[in-house]
Amino acid sequence: MTVKDQKTYSRDVTPGTDVRVAGWVAKIRDLGNIKFFLLRDREGMVQVTAKKGADAMLDAILALGREDYVTVSGKAVASRQAPRGVEIVPSAIEVVAKAASPLPIDFGDKIETNLDKRLDWRVLDLRNPRNLAIFKVQDRLIEGMQAALRERGFMQVFTPALMGVASESGADVFPVFYYNREVYLRQDPQLHRQLLIAAGFDRLYDLGPSWRAEPSHTSRHLCEHRGLAPEMTLTDETDTMRLEEAVVIAALQNVQAHCGPELETLGVTVEVPEAPFPVLTFPKVYDILESLGKTVAHGEDVDREGEKLLGDWVKKKHKSDFFFMNKFPFKKKPFYVMRDGEWARSVDLIYRGLELSSGGQREHRHDRIMQQIKEKKMDPKTLEWFTEPFRYGVPPHGGFCIGIERLTMQVLGIENVREAALFPRTPDRCLP
Repeated sequence: MTVKDQKTYSRDVTPGTDVRVAGWVAKIRDLGNIKFFLLRDREGMVQVTAKKGADAMLDAILALGREDYVTVSGKAVASRQAPRGVEIVPSAIEVVAKAASPLPIDFGDKIETNLDKRLDWRVLDLRNPRNLAIFKVQDRLIEGMQAALRERGFMQVFTPALMGVASESGADVFPVFYYNREVYLRQDPQLHRQLLIAAGFDRLYDLGPSWRAEPSHTSRHLCEHRGLAPEMTLTDETDTMRLEEAVVIAALQNVQAHCGPELETLGVTVEVPEAPFPVLTFPKVYDILESLGKTVAHGEDVDREGEKLLGDWVKKKHKSDFFFMNKFPFKKKPFYVMRDGEWARSVDLIYRGLELSSGGQREHRHDRIMQQIKEKKMDPKTLEWFTEPFRYGVPPHGGFCIGIERLTMQVLGIENVREAALFPRTPDRCLP
């Protein structure tokens, strides 16, 4: 392969080599006898410099505009003034695609464009190295979690996104016209994961989108979100906690190992927690909140303020950003959870005061499932597709679903979860 045919990423440009790079013009500087620009690609930036005597290259740089897409061929040389100590002395500069001017949004070092406008122009917004860094970290988080699951014998599966009936609250689903009838976008892939346990898959996980039609405009909600969702046979809900700890720790270790430049760009330090994570159990949770000045009625769930208070309490007492809440009030949980008297073997993982996942042990006994459907005042007929297999011997099982965008948001200290989604979907936004 010749130099002309070969493309080099900016990070791989080293002094003393002939290179051909391609990317966008990020900055242009005219210093009289010296003219240079920064070329940006997926892996960073590299400086391209022309000096007096190379008139054709000087003119070519002067003709460039911000965000033009160009290819550059030339010699890489050492330079103390250039980023990473290397620059390219060009022999050829080709404008492959000219960018219109002015740009509709700002995505330089100091971003002044508001988030809504940036999301209108999301493709340009994602060219910002800080945004690219967010999704490189997200990629490594997912990679680490998948590796941890694979090491423990889990196989990846793909469950349906379309549901013939609503799996949980009918008020929070998106209806979809499906041939001659109405179906729904799934709220969670969990019921089909349970059916795969009934089918004998034993240890599996799904990685994909779910939808909730909540009319929420908060900085932590999306109408479409992605989740990593394992399901497995188990002894009780504590097995799900041990797995989730391992998965989260592996994710953060993977980011530490592979995302040094991205974390530096974002100004973030990632700390890997120690297992086991603290566990707060109902009804003891009510006593802790009472001591913190917040009263929650017995049998009620904990709201956002309560999660933050508990997060601060755990951080102070246990020096941990993570903790589990277990044994939620059964009346607040779906029909499929394992009941334990007044409580449910239902587990949430809280990270820096925000719910990151929900899961726990499921009910595997057919008669109990039917009883709980009746208690929840649901129509057993509409759930037969799910409940009938449980008449034929299903082992105890459980799992959880970690929200990918929320995990990314909390790891990186991002203020709005929409910045952790490539193309966020909210009550007001379904484009681009």
